[in-house]
Amino acid sequence: MNPSRDIAAQWSERACKEHDAHAALALLDRSIALKHRRIALIRYLHAQYLGAPLEARHHDYVKAIAARLSMEALTQIAATARARFDA
Repeated sequence: MNPSRDIAAQWSERACKEHDAHAALALLDRSIALKHRRIALIRYLHAQYLGAPLEARHHDYVKAIAARLSMEALTQIAATARARFDA
């Protein structure tokens, strides 16, 4: 794995297992920087669930992505995010 992915894996571990809101926010910021779409939505929901200090730019990014997706796709993404919360 490259260093960037190693760091992302560490953040993911902290966000999912330790419920670290700052790690969840870092993952969201990484997804935005890499122009991810679906994973950014999942990470946004996770960060929101953990009470991360989301900014207007986070909300704007996911709103723009969500506006392009069908209700079925959004429902699937929300289910994926929920499964990660329960894990």
